[in-house]
Amino acid sequence: MTLEQADRLRDLVVAWAHGQALVGFLLVVMAGAAAALAAWLVRHFAPHATGSGIPHVEAVLRQEVPPAPFILLPVKFVGGLLAIGSGLALGREGPSVQMGASIAHLAATLSQRCWADSRVLMAAGAGAGLATAFNAPIAGAIFVLEELVQRFEQRIAIAALAASATAIATARAILGNQTDFTVMPFDHVSSSSLPLFLLLGAVAGLLAIGYNRSLLATMAAFERARVLPPEARAALVGAAVAAVAWFAPSFVGGGDALTQRALSGGEPLAFLPLLFLLRVVMGHASYATGTPGGLFAPLLVLGAQSGLLFGAACLFLFPGLGVPAQAFAVIGMAAFFTGVVRAPLTGMVLITEMTAAFTLLLPMLAACCAAMLVPTLLRNAPIYEALREGTLRREQALRQG
Repeated sequence: MTLEQADRLRDLVVAWAHGQALVGFLLVVMAGAAAALAAWLVRHFAPHATGSGIPHVEAVLRQEVPPAPFILLPVKFVGGLLAIGSGLALGREGPSVQMGASIAHLAATLSQRCWADSRVLMAAGAGAGLATAFNAPIAGAIFVLEELVQRFEQRIAIAALAASATAIATARAILGNQTDFTVMPFDHVSSSSLPLFLLLGAVAGLLAIGYNRSLLATMAAFERARVLPPEARAALVGAAVAAVAWFAPSFVGGGDALTQRALSGGEPLAFLPLLFLLRVVMGHASYATGTPGGLFAPLLVLGAQSGLLFGAACLFLFPGLGVPAQAFAVIGMAAFFTGVVRAPLTGMVLITEMTAAFTLLLPMLAACCAAMLVPTLLRNAPIYEALREGTLRREQALRQG
């Protein structure tokens, strides 16, 4: 709710500033630099709140690092609001997952649970956080088993299902029961079209490899730029993103509006490649600042845009295909997510719950299979596995000094 209000406020400020000429532009850029405050909060109060937080939760569940102090909760909430609200291309699911795990750890501590019980509670709390972020209860529970613990454990499965169900019931009582995205009704896809979705998945897998490598390279470049403190780096990125917002307010932030436009087929195709590259650059730079914020929502934007482009190309080559380009956009979201995160079940269930496009499950399965296979054969590590290694290095540095 606060993020929605922050988005509205940012749009109002930009609209007002356009009437103030150069002074208005400078004010918008200065407001974007408020991302530096989020970086300052993380640096001085809760270093574990940096970035998505999902790699840290995974490391805690593996007993590779200790749970974060409870001050992470307010820092993650306020820092995420400042970072995403200022326009950085970050998602809301990372903060919600890590805050959910932290709340569960607090409950375990207050009730004096042993480590085995605490681990179950933290995994379930993290899943409830994801479920609430996207109004996707089943995806939240599957995410726990497929990504966080990476094996089926009966106790964790029961706890994750219960936590996601109660979290969604609470959220829907407050926010309502609408899907995150509205899509046109789709007919069942014919078997003759499945090879095209396999090809879409392979393309998404290749794009995912490029995305993972370029994100890690951007983060490494930011870490090497030690002449600037983290706050200065965040301020510069925030100011640059605010300059983009001056010209196109909908291009910044988590990107839900962009995803919806792609799913509706309302984005000009000739402009999509440039917008795709812009979102990649903004997303990488935003995440590399170390402010609180996740990757899921930005991934969905890129997946929908790449899928829409692929679908438009297929319709051009095969006019009688009978599958709308918007269907490729929906499946592109799941395929690109699978290629980057390597969690196909979570991706398929998440996108299906967010769009209610149940008739696309078969071609989605084909696309996600190919999107999983291509990066695996090319030995590209899943993004959270690579980021967890960085989490372990930061933990070691914190212990040493």
